[in-house]
Amino acid sequence: MGSFAEGAAPEAECISFMKLAVEQAKLALDSLEVPVGCVIAEDQNVISVGRNRTTETRNATRHAEMEAIDVLLDQWKKKGISKEEIASRFSKCTLYVTCEPCIMCAAALSIIGLKEVYYGCANDKFGGCGSILSLHTSNSGKLPSGGTSERKGFKCTGGIMATEAIDLLKSFYEQGNPNAPKPHRTVVPRV
Repeated sequence: MGSFAEGAAPEAECISFMKLAVEQAKLALDSLEVPVGCVIAEDQNVISVGRNRTTETRNATRHAEMEAIDVLLDQWKKKGISKEEIASRFSKCTLYVTCEPCIMCAAALSIIGLKEVYYGCANDKFGGCGSILSLHTSNSGKLPSGGTSERKGFKCTGGIMATEAIDLLKSFYEQGNPNAPKPHRTVVPRV
């Protein structure tokens, strides 16, 4: 995984796309979702956006990346694009996301053959691009479980607008999650 060196300025277009991802994360926050947003670009044009919608849909797989991928797949299916052409188009796409893709999303991005990913802050609990697992690296198609897939790997760079991404996450957790399950038993403070 790469990251921008201390003092090195990310490309202006990368910042521009990441600002759009941050806007999607803000929409997620406004909807009481964990504030993660993403943008998919092809040939320097935004072709899809996504934000976390797990609470809204009551579906734990509805992460920002999966939402953006599904929008594209629906569009391309309606246009009658073949599976081979879809694979070719994904290989030219770049995804910008406010938080490091989780293990599920990183595996999906690798399987679809995305070209590269830029993300804001690291995901120390569930990160699939170096924090916990490195699913962005091509690894002979082997998954950590020993299963196989057609994983292709992708270039991955973190640390773009990380402060903004962290601030959104802090806002969410400081306000409390009204959608979190109620504790089943009294929490006993540790002594």
